[in-house]
Amino acid sequence: MKLSARVAYNTLIQIIGKIVSTILGLIAIAIMARYLREAGFGQYTTIITFLSFFGIMADFGLTLITSRMISQPQADQATLLNNLFSLRLISAVIFLGLTPLIVFFFPYEPIIKIGVAITSLSFFFIALNQILVGFFQKNLTMTVVSAAEVISRTILLGGIILTAWLNLGLLTIMVATVLSSAVSFIMHYWFARRFIKIKWQIDLTVWREIIKKSWPLGLTIAFNLIYLRADILILSLLKSQNEVGLYGAAYKIIDVLTSLPFMFAGLILPILSLAYASSDTKQFNKVLQKSLDVMFLLAIPLIIGAELVAKPLIIMVAGNNFAAAGGILKILILAVGFIFIGCLLAHAVIALDKQKKVIGAYLFTALTALAGYLIFIPSYSYYGAAWVTVYSELAIAVFSLYIVMRYSQFKLNLNILFKSILASGVMAFFTYLSLNRLNLLLIIPLACLIYFVCLYLFKGISRADLKNLITNE
Repeated sequence: MKLSARVAYNTLIQIIGKIVSTILGLIAIAIMARYLREAGFGQYTTIITFLSFFGIMADFGLTLITSRMISQPQADQATLLNNLFSLRLISAVIFLGLTPLIVFFFPYEPIIKIGVAITSLSFFFIALNQILVGFFQKNLTMTVVSAAEVISRTILLGGIILTAWLNLGLLTIMVATVLSSAVSFIMHYWFARRFIKIKWQIDLTVWREIIKKSWPLGLTIAFNLIYLRADILILSLLKSQNEVGLYGAAYKIIDVLTSLPFMFAGLILPILSLAYASSDTKQFNKVLQKSLDVMFLLAIPLIIGAELVAKPLIIMVAGNNFAAAGGILKILILAVGFIFIGCLLAHAVIALDKQKKVIGAYLFTALTALAGYLIFIPSYSYYGAAWVTVYSELAIAVFSLYIVMRYSQFKLNLNILFKSILASGVMAFFTYLSLNRLNLLLIIPLACLIYFVCLYLFKGISRADLKNLITNE
């Protein structure tokens, strides 16, 4: 099977798996939001956000560096994977082991502190999982990852349904979260051992090479953490858990939407890395442009469509109590568009091995975003947080594009972007006319169909593109 066909196949498998897991996840959010209400959902959001800080610090760039290092010509996959896995195990134990202690110095309610202690185990399993996902991405065997995600989401949904039915409370939901993550890790580990015998391995020469390549990523991820998660953390310290719950409900939808570009970029990273390592600049630029075209095709209708259906979408997902989150979603959806583009460009920077070049950009964005959160959240609450988030994602996308263009001679072609805007305009007109006449569950698929038909008519996608998706030619 040709490389393009393998990427298409793995992307299709992931999309199918992601659709199923997303539906399960949305059902879980719907039940949880209605059961916990605004304040309880705010507590849940605070627990997850607090742990995200330590989970991302434990990563130290190892997730992204895994795909790049094992994609190099003549790379010893077994040695690299075992050393990466061992290093990640140590970092996860250190950083996530500290969270139950550190959270007790924060002015949170006891239920939040206990929730952090319980859920730290979930983040521990997730941390180990991420290294294995990098291995599956490199070898384009993402069926395992998709299956594990669907099964773990099913377990989580079952736990939430049981909790709501028996009225067992927030902490039981956190226990179900741990269980679902543990099952996902076991599946990844079991199937990875069919390819490579994973074992504890400490080769200081390999560790030095890993740290040498990962520390710039670790530093940028730390700065990324500030502008990406500080909004909810500061909101949780300065405002009520009700406000955190409303912001968290909108953010949950954002998390669902942004999983697609990260999934896609994870598949493209090994291909870009191999092309650059082989000094095939033409191939690198071709793959990157095609990938950006896909991001444009997905991001533009998503932004325009969400501006029209944000409030009914929030109500459908989380219930009438969260209707105010519709206004937050209208702002945050702009950040999603920049994440679609910026995520792919950030992965391209990694493929170019220019992580050090963007440290200054991440530092600047982190500091200015942090200042923005501290200035605007006290006065404008979640609206201030949302607008600063949009700014930070735009800044990172622009900085990443500059680095890629400077070091790869890449020239961005916006032809697909303009055609996507035209097709999205037609889609938006239909959506506007249908809002008070059709059910949202019918509007969304019809709008998608209209968009892609118009895109085909405007020659944004061709018959050859469609053929390449379903054949090996």
